Amino acid sequence: MADHKKMTEQDWKEKLSEKEFHILREKGTEPPHSGKYNTHFQDGKYYCNGCGELLFDSESKFESNCGWPSFDSSVDGAIEYKKDTTFGMMRTEILCSNCGGHIGHIFDDGPTETGKRYCVNSLSINFENQNS
Repeated sequence: MADHKKMTEQDWKEKLSEKEFHILREKGTEPPHSGKYNTHFQDGKYYCNGCGELLFDSESKFESNCGWPSFDSSVDGAIEYKKDTTFGMMRTEILCSNCGGHIGHIFDDGPTETGKRYCVNSLSINFENQNS
């Protein structure tokens, strides 16, 4: 297995599509309501699209109506948190702890008992059906 933390920018460009690279490596954001997992609610697991690390379980996914897939928790140790002050906002960026790929942001406005909303770009994750 490749050491994703040692991959160069060129390695990532060869591995990912242009849009995936923009999201995962350049910290881009998909337009709201455009991602394939926004209204996707099958049982299964969500993995980092950069390195394949398990990030979220479908049991933590909920409909937030924000335009992006939302989860109220992540797999223990799978996410790193980083202060993000871009665009004049104070947010917390979420990154894959294995490869450093940008996944999205986390907010304290979730409707479940965790109070968290992991707001995720569909292009930063891949889904695997529970029955696969």
